[in-house]
Amino acid sequence: VQLQASGGGLVQTGSYLRLSCTSAGLSLRHYFVGWFRMGPGKDPEAVACVHSGAGRTEYAGSVKGRFTISRDNNTVYLVMNNLKPEDTGRYYCAADLDVSEGFENRFWSGNLYGMAHQGKGTLVTVSS
Repeated sequence: VQLQASGGGLVQTGSYLRLSCTSAGLSLRHYFVGWFRMGPGKDPEAVACVHSGAGRTEYAGSVKGRFTISRDNNTVYLVMNNLKPEDTGRYYCAADLDVSEGFENRFWSGNLYGMAHQGKGTLVTVSS
């Protein structure tokens, strides 16, 4: 099952973008959904996640206070404020079941393709 990420673009430092993650085959409120990013020449990095059910959220230290993850119906959003050049990369959303063994370790270790479902990503470029 594919996830579709959208909303990327070319923006200047200090700008704002809102990324969206949708799925035609999954009810995302029943899944742990996380955003990863892959900068040029870098490995995937976990950015933010939202748990199923009550929707507890968590953030990487590099984005805490600037990015907000939320879920509305079957879309998970990543609102990115005060963007910096180091935020440049392709952003992917991925999903896994909260009962899946080791899902949090997979996410926070940047194991994008170890998650049960993921998509092709959307490119974010922040110019200085």
